[in-house]
Amino acid sequence: MQHHIHASPTSSQAFALQIRARRSDDLLSLAFAGVIGGALTRGRRPMIRGLSESRFQKLLNEYFVDAELDNGEPGQDSAIAAGEEFLDLVDLLLEHRATPGERAAWLCYAIATAAMGENHLWQDMGLPDRKTLSALMCESFPALTAKNSGDMKWKKFFYRHLCERAEVPICKSPHCAECSDYVFCFSHES
Repeated sequence: MQHHIHASPTSSQAFALQIRARRSDDLLSLAFAGVIGGALTRGRRPMIRGLSESRFQKLLNEYFVDAELDNGEPGQDSAIAAGEEFLDLVDLLLEHRATPGERAAWLCYAIATAAMGENHLWQDMGLPDRKTLSALMCESFPALTAKNSGDMKWKKFFYRHLCERAEVPICKSPHCAECSDYVFCFSHES
C-alpha cells in the first residue's frame, strides 16, 4: 500500500532527514525521520532508545542516504525514565507486529521512544496528523489496531492495554463510555 506522505512542518530536523529517505512514500521512513528529528530538536539521547549504535546505523543505512548521525548513550535521567514502562511497551509492540524481523523491531523501539514524550503520539513521532499514525499502526500492527476499536488515542490505548495485562484497574467505571475521563481518552486531537 502506497501513501502520499509529507513531513511535519514542526521539525526541520525531521524534514532534513526525510528528504534523504530512500523511499519518500514510505510510512516507516516518515516515522523514523520524525522520531530521530524530534530527538535532534530536543537534544535527546539516545535518539531511539533500546537500539545499539550498530542497530541504529543499520536503520539509517536502510532508510536514509548519507545520514551521518550517532544514536548516543542515554543520560542517567533518561535511562531511569525509560525503565520498565518503556520495555513493557516495546514488548507489547513486538508481540503485535505484522511481520517479524529487524525493521519491524526498529519501529517498535521508535514508537516506544516517542511514547515517552509529552505530546500526542503522532506529534512526538513528528507525523503530520493522527490519521498518518493510524495508517502506520494499521499497516504495521493490524491485530493491535483491531483491539483499538473505539479509536482511543494511541498513548492512552497503549497504557490502558498494559494496565489490563498487569491487572491494574484504571477506569473509574466498568465501561469506557460511562467513565468520567471518556472525553480525555476519545476527544478530537488538535
